[in-house]
Amino acid sequence: MQLTPRYLISNKINVVVNLAGFITEYRPVYQRQIQVYKGIDNVLQFRLLNANQRPIDVYQYIPKFVAFDSESMLIIERDGQVLDDGSTLTARGLFTVTLTEQDLFNIKQQYLKYNIYLVDINDNKIITYSHSNFDNDATILVNDYAFPGPKDSLEINNFHSVGVYSNEWVSDPINAESNINNNEALHTLAIYSNQFQGDVIIQATLSSQLDVETPWADIAVLSIDSTENTKPVPINVTGVYEFMRLKTVVDPSDKISKVLIRN
Repeated sequence: MQLTPRYLISNKINVVVNLAGFITEYRPVYQRQIQVYKGIDNVLQFRLLNANQRPIDVYQYIPKFVAFDSESMLIIERDGQVLDDGSTLTARGLFTVTLTEQDLFNIKQQYLKYNIYLVDINDNKIITYSHSNFDNDATILVNDYAFPGPKDSLEINNFHSVGVYSNEWVSDPINAESNINNNEALHTLAIYSNQFQGDVIIQATLSSQLDVETPWADIAVLSIDSTENTKPVPINVTGVYEFMRLKTVVDPSDKISKVLIRN
């Protein structure tokens, strides 16, 4: 039997504030990089210190957490929850910031810059520092390894006529990912249309190589009314195939903007 330890610890970071007005030491204080994970709520714990590394009261302030991407665009803004009640030494200077699963949902794995500032009862903003030499270059890593989300859908947005005198249009083929599916493989398609009226035929092939002689079989038909243009029209099909495509006998140009497929 293999014993592997895991650790349940608070994600606590010290921040420095110069409330007394005197010059702080020009000596960096160790400031570690924060790491948060997508797919779960992350609770960050901060302690407010003075230049002498002593905790100071924070209960009379509203802590604010802000995070920026590489282009200095504000993407997260959260109020901190103060744990300091002014009477308990162990909680002095403590506050938490919760980055929810929704906050990180649309953020790709990357490094962000973050900042902490305080708002007093007069709405004055007081900056805090990551170092006692007035640096404010704290970073946070958004990590998607722990709870990887769904992969991006495959997209079809190009149709072409099968011949000069033909009244059939087919889409570019997409990989049906037979290697990850079993005999009950589910494929979900969402067709985004605008004033399109007619049948959209879903075709599939078992051939692993595509050429002009590739045999295609009809596996499902979706009828779309021209009034159904306010939201995507979905359809589910099952089966293990190598490639899939769409066919229609109505010109889809400017009428079917895209088709999203999730295997």
